[in-house]
Amino acid sequence: MEMKKIILKLEVFDDKSKQKAMKNVACLPGVSSVSMDMKDKKLTVIGDVDPVSIVGRLRKLCHTEILSVGPAKEPEKKKEEPKKQEQKKDPEDQWADLVKAYQAYNPHYTTHYFVRSVEEDPNGCVIC
Repeated sequence: MEMKKIILKLEVFDDKSKQKAMKNVACLPGVSSVSMDMKDKKLTVIGDVDPVSIVGRLRKLCHTEILSVGPAKEPEKKKEEPKKQEQKKDPEDQWADLVKAYQAYNPHYTTHYFVRSVEEDPNGCVIC
């Protein structure tokens, strides 16, 4: 199933019956939120739940009608700010930054050895 927004009309007249209705619906598996508008006597349920099971539970307390069932709208995402284009650095500067970061996080590996590039020492690494 998918997340649904279910709006029900309830005939409740006091806060005690409102609390009972909300508690009965909230304990159903799959319900993510429950809200009640006492002015219009509308109960809004959002979740992955069957509307018929909600009505079946509420009819024990009060007269209940289904007004609408539809997909739950996802909260609108904030507009992503356009990413600033990073200034392209010189590749040698990037390597220098990486070497500094490596030395900062791994000081025990870099105390006796130093990192050299192939351009500086072409015979520095020999594979036999």
